Amino acid sequence: MTGTQRRQQLVEIARTLFAERGYDATSIEEVAQRAHVSKPVVYEHFGGKEGLYAVVVDREMSTLNEMITSSLTQNRSRVRIESVTLALLTYVEERTDGFRILVRDQRATAADGTYSSLLNEAISQVSHILGGDFSRRGLDPALASLYAQALVGMVSTTATWWLDERSPTKEVVAAHLVNLCWNGLTNLEPNPQLGTG
Repeated sequence: MTGTQRRQQLVEIARTLFAERGYDATSIEEVAQRAHVSKPVVYEHFGGKEGLYAVVVDREMSTLNEMITSSLTQNRSRVRIESVTLALLTYVEERTDGFRILVRDQRATAADGTYSSLLNEAISQVSHILGGDFSRRGLDPALASLYAQALVGMVSTTATWWLDERSPTKEVVAAHLVNLCWNGLTNLEPNPQLGTG
């Protein structure tokens, strides 16, 4: 195995262990055992558990950030909401261990790369998008940040719930979230579908 392949293997094993047990209950010894290497090999690549954890979190943050950012920069408002909601739920579905790590253990060493910092960035982007939409529609653009906070919080909290539920499907969950975001409780559609905006 090349050094790059070994490093990737160790990151994947650690990702699984951190997701299953959390930071404190995961040991370098167990990572090494699962990889069939000695502990010094893990230390050589990452310097220790803190360094390994930082690499795992950084990779997960990058993946999630790319998915959310690309969703927020395309299409009209409703389509953007659909895209970002589906992107987050897809991330939860495809990278469950990564999402568990991001929402479970926020170490002090990852202050700039936390799930909450990613959510704050999403809130900022959504606020900017809504501000323009509000201005065009004659609504108070100063309220855009309030609505952005509510929208991002609603989607994030639901994604955390769906992490364990997995029912209904991510498409149905996304459709209902968009329905609530777009129509509000007063104008809820009886059978919301994605792609109707």
